[in-house]
Amino acid sequence: MLPPIDELRELVATRLTAFDRREVPPAEGVRRAAVTVCVLKDPAGLPYTILIRRASRGRNPGQWALPGGRLDDGEQPVEAALRELAEETAVTGVEVAGLLDDFVTDSGFVITPVVAFGGEQRPVADAHEVASVHAVPLERFLAPGVPRWRGGLLQMPLGPSIVVHAPTGAILWQFAEVALRGRELRVFDVAQPHWTRT
Repeated sequence: MLPPIDELRELVATRLTAFDRREVPPAEGVRRAAVTVCVLKDPAGLPYTILIRRASRGRNPGQWALPGGRLDDGEQPVEAALRELAEETAVTGVEVAGLLDDFVTDSGFVITPVVAFGGEQRPVADAHEVASVHAVPLERFLAPGVPRWRGGLLQMPLGPSIVVHAPTGAILWQFAEVALRGRELRVFDVAQPHWTRT
């Protein structure tokens, strides 16, 4: 059972501050991206996070993802994550609680996951990049059978017709363990399905 959202925000920030995150140092030729695990509250005050389904065109068409994308020249990961969050879902004014481990993808990106809290807002999908925005109650991350493994691949079954694989699934698994449960977990060796390697 999760505490009320104000207590949860403080608890998550404390856990992420104490977390010895794995950072991949900047290097020539490394492509960098950032995503936001954004926690909002619904009208009843219950916490949820945003998942998006990518548009049917562009990079990773139709895949489940966290709001995010490439860093612009000279941009820092947190700045990029929050910019992409605003562009893709219209969620702004969030408070950063901390960062999870950098995740190196099979397609050669280094993804920095940023955890942020944004109060009660209504996400709106960007028509060009996002097919749909979905609210996943945080309690779902703590449910039996989350995560599960199929054929050696991590799956995060987060709702009807929502099954998320690495890299997004790995980031969300670490979020659940480190930020919500207060456990140590590394996910750098979680395998990605072939269809995410674009």
